[in-house]
Amino acid sequence: MTTPGIIVTNLTKTFPTGPKKRMTALDAVSLTIDQGSCLAVVGESGSGKTTLARIIVGLETPDSGEVAVNGEPVAARANRKELRRRARDIQMVFQDPQSSLNRRLPVRVAVDEVLRAHSKLSGAARRERCAELFTLVGLETRFLDALPSELSGGQKQRVAIARALAANPAVIVLDESVAALDVTVQAQILELLAELRISQGLTYLFITHDLSVVQMIADQVVVMRKGAIVERGTTTEVLTAPQHPYTRLLLACAPRPGWKPQRGMIAKLREEIAS
Repeated sequence: MTTPGIIVTNLTKTFPTGPKKRMTALDAVSLTIDQGSCLAVVGESGSGKTTLARIIVGLETPDSGEVAVNGEPVAARANRKELRRRARDIQMVFQDPQSSLNRRLPVRVAVDEVLRAHSKLSGAARRERCAELFTLVGLETRFLDALPSELSGGQKQRVAIARALAANPAVIVLDESVAALDVTVQAQILELLAELRISQGLTYLFITHDLSVVQMIADQVVVMRKGAIVERGTTTEVLTAPQHPYTRLLLACAPRPGWKPQRGMIAKLREEIAS
């Protein structure tokens, strides 16, 4: 019997949009991710997938609902000690790796600050661990003292992954983490993530709007629309036999070899969704 890595139960989140008006970002969302597996959350902008990720990590507070990581409940309103513990359990890799890098400092500093926060290693030991992590993510150790401007987008994303791994997390949330990369670099990073999931025993929550990358990394898929889950299943089930018209619309709009716009089908699906 598999053990859940993440359990999300009835998460609800709203945001104010004006006087006495609120927008529902999450509407009673529940899901489970088994330890060592990868769940992809798919949906267009505004579907609620990033809000879900930020609540799981602790960057947002839900209006109601519960999150548990490796069987341990996560406090909705955490104190500093709880946030530090959660940071050890869950790390996040963002779309823009530049957000975690200081353009004036060597990139190893971003990894070193996580080691200082979550370990009692000496300066020399941290330097050695940084080198190990760089090697683990496929970066030569000569890049330890490089500035962000000296690295490519793919190399900077590898640094961001090394930074996440520095805390020895059980779960990594990847929020559009390959969206800004070109296709060949995307494939390299996805291959790296797949290898790390096995070698490090990681659990992934993979947030994306791009169905073409889902089949390369995810075991399970949930599809979100307007803050709610409209479809869920194995990657093969969802991508080859989608049940909800919104999922079929996403697939119809996803470019692929030989793809041509199917305006009639897309219009029909939009009408079906609206009805």
